[in-house]
Amino acid sequence: MQIGLYSFAENTPDLLNGNHLQSPAERLRDLLEEIELADQLGLDFYGLGEHHRPDFVASSPVTILAAAAARTSTIRLSTAVTVLSSDDPIRVWQQFSTLDLLSNGRAEIMAGRGSFVESFPLFGYDLNDYDELFEEKLQELLAIRKGGKVDWPGSAHTRPIPGMELFPKPVQDPLPLWIAVGGTPNSVARAAYFGLPLMIAIIGGRPQQFQPLVRLYRDTAAKMNHDVAGLPVGISSHGFIADTSQEAMDIAFPAHQAAMSRIGKERGWPPTTREQFEAGAGPQGAYFMGSPQQVIDKILMQHEWFGHDRFGLQLSVGTLPHAKVMHAIELLGTVVKPAIDKALPRKAG
Repeated sequence: MQIGLYSFAENTPDLLNGNHLQSPAERLRDLLEEIELADQLGLDFYGLGEHHRPDFVASSPVTILAAAAARTSTIRLSTAVTVLSSDDPIRVWQQFSTLDLLSNGRAEIMAGRGSFVESFPLFGYDLNDYDELFEEKLQELLAIRKGGKVDWPGSAHTRPIPGMELFPKPVQDPLPLWIAVGGTPNSVARAAYFGLPLMIAIIGGRPQQFQPLVRLYRDTAAKMNHDVAGLPVGISSHGFIADTSQEAMDIAFPAHQAAMSRIGKERGWPPTTREQFEAGAGPQGAYFMGSPQQVIDKILMQHEWFGHDRFGLQLSVGTLPHAKVMHAIELLGTVVKPAIDKALPRKAG
């Protein structure tokens, strides 16, 4: 199993550090240090989410990943996600091709419809076209990804490409493309239909309830005559790791509560409570909050449910002290990953 990290490059007051709010430049410097450490520890991938809000600083993830490419050597560099619905597939492909060159073949596109909607009015799109935009732009991106001269007829939301070749060419052929979903069956089936790897974000509820979605993905891929064994499935979740379970919970909760309550207020949800947080961090919950052994146990338990190939931990939900995040990354790389590698040996090749 591949083990890696995700971040939305949150930038909110640090509740454990006197409510200190970093400048965006300071936050990005810390973020690059986090990615660099993940690379040094042998973690497999780092994903960066696209957001257009004041509480995040990654409105241009590929730019940040390009900076990370110059400071890393082996870690794969991904988005989490690229909001393809409100972007231009041509530019997406060119930007990631450039990132692939800079990183010597370590770039990945992780495309999704987006759980936040600020990019739609920002770039002049109608939310009523939410799913249609993604479907059409995904098909255009797939046509571009094939390489050679691109004949794209255009659609309701895209312009034609009249037999033109796009540059630069990436190192990887084809450039890896994942589909990220939040649990919508139609989105899962679409990834399977096109034969694309699937990443499922499980950030609440009971993860075991996502088993039917994984079965739907694999059954649909088989019906489309895709090589199911060659289509990886990933799971990503919120979490935090410290030396002890109590320490992890106490460090993570204030920022988690503030972030989820703020987002919840926008969406009509009640504020997050400590009781809900602890339930989510329990063995059957969605959060990976605890000691390294607790995280190991939950990854292996979920692997029995999903048989997945990749696990991504989101560090962090809300702003935490940089030193504590770095220690969490160290524990993931030096304790959790070796244990998972031993329990789930990688296939040859």
